[in-house]
Amino acid sequence: IPLLRRALAMSKRPLLLFASPWTAPGWMKSNGDVRGKGTLKGKAGDKYHKTWANYFIKFLDEYAKHNVTFWAVTAQNEPLAGLFTPPQAPTIAFTAAQQRDFIAQDLGPALARSPHRTQLLMLDDQRIHLPHWAKVVLGNATAARYVAGLAVHWYLDAIVPPSCSLEATHKLFPDHFLLYTEACTGFFMFR
Repeated sequence: IPLLRRALAMSKRPLLLFASPWTAPGWMKSNGDVRGKGTLKGKAGDKYHKTWANYFIKFLDEYAKHNVTFWAVTAQNEPLAGLFTPPQAPTIAFTAAQQRDFIAQDLGPALARSPHRTQLLMLDDQRIHLPHWAKVVLGNATAARYVAGLAVHWYLDAIVPPSCSLEATHKLFPDHFLLYTEACTGFFMFR
């Protein structure tokens, strides 16, 4: 919080912050641990999903007490990486259908009821998953109503041309923006 406040104070223009979760508490996950492969227990609409959605609101509440507000949150950082992650990495795995249902039944309504004007971003994973992921989530009118845009990572960009992923998705869903939210160089050891 002190670093965020310093950055906000130093900026010549307003900074738009977004937050992206890595994992839920272990007691909410199918593997019982914040680390490793696991999904949220149960299914959308149940006590685990509602409680996890409320964690987002509590996060926003607590930061707001320190005058730090978030322009957006993502539903999950790299939801498909949760299927392939090293055993020590904190993560939750979601399929597109699971993310759609979580957004439609739990996270979207929780954000809408909250006092926060925080927008919701979906996917937050490789663009290789587009446009399929967008079709599944935004093809549902209830979920689409809560989603402002799609968060995309760039690590596998060389595999899928932008015309097949970003352009195709934009043509299907022009009212939802596309935003690169994570990128770095040097993550492939062989380069």
